[in-house]
Amino acid sequence: MNFQDKVSFIWSIAEVLRGEYKPENYGEVILPLVVIRRFDCVLEKTKPEVLEQYKILQNKPEGVQTALLTKTSKEDFYNISNYGFNNLLSDPDNIADNFKDYLNGFSKNANEIIQYFNFDSEIDKLDRNDLLYEVLKRFSEIDLHPNTVSNIEMGYIFEELIRRFSENAEAGDHYTPREVIRLMVHLLFNDDRIDIATEGITKTLYDCAAGTGGMGSVANEYMKSHNNLGELIFHAQEVNEESYAIAKSDLLLKKEDANNIRLGNTLTNDKFKTDTFDFMISNPPYGVDWKKVEKAVKDEHNDLGFNGRFGAGLPRTSDGQLLFLQHLVSKMKPVTEENPYGSRIAIIMNGSPLFTGDAGSGESEIRRYLFENDLVEGLVALPNDLFYNTGISTYIWILTNNKETHRRGKVTLVNAVDFSR
Repeated sequence: MNFQDKVSFIWSIAEVLRGEYKPENYGEVILPLVVIRRFDCVLEKTKPEVLEQYKILQNKPEGVQTALLTKTSKEDFYNISNYGFNNLLSDPDNIADNFKDYLNGFSKNANEIIQYFNFDSEIDKLDRNDLLYEVLKRFSEIDLHPNTVSNIEMGYIFEELIRRFSENAEAGDHYTPREVIRLMVHLLFNDDRIDIATEGITKTLYDCAAGTGGMGSVANEYMKSHNNLGELIFHAQEVNEESYAIAKSDLLLKKEDANNIRLGNTLTNDKFKTDTFDFMISNPPYGVDWKKVEKAVKDEHNDLGFNGRFGAGLPRTSDGQLLFLQHLVSKMKPVTEENPYGSRIAIIMNGSPLFTGDAGSGESEIRRYLFENDLVEGLVALPNDLFYNTGISTYIWILTNNKETHRRGKVTLVNAVDFSR
């Protein structure tokens, strides 16, 4: 079963909900169940040993239980319920209660992820409408173990499902095509002085509007293809709870630090306030106003100036892209003897940050700051119609705070508008 076949199969499960659910609400059921089923597939092989171990450990302190049960499960999480997708269907009359027992059996770190989907009320609704058994039965028929569905492929599946569930969403809210992310990643690492193939090298990557974490996955894939002994530590922030839960579940399954994915509004509640990063990559929402956070942003601008994130200026409240760009610039590592190459940023935006605003406007002042400080290395104009639900022009900006000598004082402009197929 290839990627599209898996998406089609899961979508066919969603269509079971027709009538009781509106199509735009299918994701409230399907997305959490994809995560839960993937967890179940990962834990299934060691589940009997985990249950036996739990019988011995029931009266032990929580920390001891967690340490030994994760060791037994061979993952960073576990489940101590007697139920799973392999036996839930054997008791149709009590399937709702048994399914809740199963969910409550997950270790704290996995359970916290599931809670962000607010799924309990959906279980009750499915049960009331005699849909829970059928939906769980259909999910039990698909194998979502990482040996069958890689993490990269799982990212495709999530993003395609979200696209289908969100066909009426605003254009700026959709996810970045993988071919665009791959181009951004190649440009991000395109500095001859930074040899990511160095054995044992460790670098940090940050995304301030992470969605389901696709950019981090593609960047890590690129890193591993060049250096299997190197490490790219991904950090991210996301405001949408479902997307945050999906991104966090991905890191948990990859045995990376899931605490590096954090929930919150980047513009008003920076979860990495004191951190700087080697690389940054992002596709912030474009054409979306920031009026709801206007007071907090203006207070930071007025009170902190360049000691905060928005010292260069504020764009009009109808579009916050240049706020996200300044946020990333504020997280560049200073150029030092220990870190001679500073930081690099790849960010995708529409044409507004380039062309909106007359001289003296907030947009113009931000651009002036970026170019006068020689932070902009290059701009790539992308083909139209790359992003679902929009045909507007988009651009990749590449920034660095330490250009190679031959690039200083220059900006490379690439017109790739006609490079599509």
